[in-house]
Amino acid sequence: MGMKGAAAYAGMVMAEFAQVGLMIASKAAISSGMPNLVFILYSNTLASLILLPSCLLFHRSPRPQLTFSLLGGFFLLALLGFFAQIFGYAGIQYSSATLGTAMLNLVPGFTFILAIIFRMEKLDWRGSSIAKSMGTVVSIAGAFIVTFYKGSPILMTPSPSNFPDQLFLSQQSNWVFGGLLLAADCVMSSAWLILQASILKKYPAELIINFYYCFFVAIQSAAASLIMERGPGAWSLKPSTRFIAVMYSVSR
Repeated sequence: MGMKGAAAYAGMVMAEFAQVGLMIASKAAISSGMPNLVFILYSNTLASLILLPSCLLFHRSPRPQLTFSLLGGFFLLALLGFFAQIFGYAGIQYSSATLGTAMLNLVPGFTFILAIIFRMEKLDWRGSSIAKSMGTVVSIAGAFIVTFYKGSPILMTPSPSNFPDQLFLSQQSNWVFGGLLLAADCVMSSAWLILQASILKKYPAELIINFYYCFFVAIQSAAASLIMERGPGAWSLKPSTRFIAVMYSVSR
């Protein structure tokens, strides 16, 4: 393996660590009462403000002209990302950051399936496609296991009558619902990766694409937040866990 390959693997590992950190931070913010939509709005608004000067600084060379078709692609990319974030944060809210991290393994499998459907990858039973297919089946099976079987709590505080059983069933149903939301997040994320790859072929300017993505997600989440979140407390960045989570989501 060359230096370029080693750097790519190191980058992927760092990205995974950053994603795990985001799930833990977002879980803390949401548990403090911060609505998902507001968290998405603040994160993407701040990210777009940071990306705008970066685009002007690093993309000075001639690039393809922005067309209405490209802008429509950016908007659709943002819409997929917006729904992915809604499903993802709601899933973490109902379950845990641990389940959210485990469900990330579904993204490569769903991406492989979508790539075959859209003919971006050919299925060759004599080549590496066998390993990819087996990995997809194993990852999906593993995701179903962790979703539908949480297991009973190791420590259970004494409670009167049958309250512990009711509490366990309630937690179990929330865990399953959260797992299904996280699976929907993985499907949306896979579709997002497929569309992003297609857009990059037409417009190879990563920072500009990321700027428009964050900008359109901010607009979409702002429209949804203004309708769904009327209370002033929902927009507050206090306690500090909310502010730290938003800043971390931008920095990753």
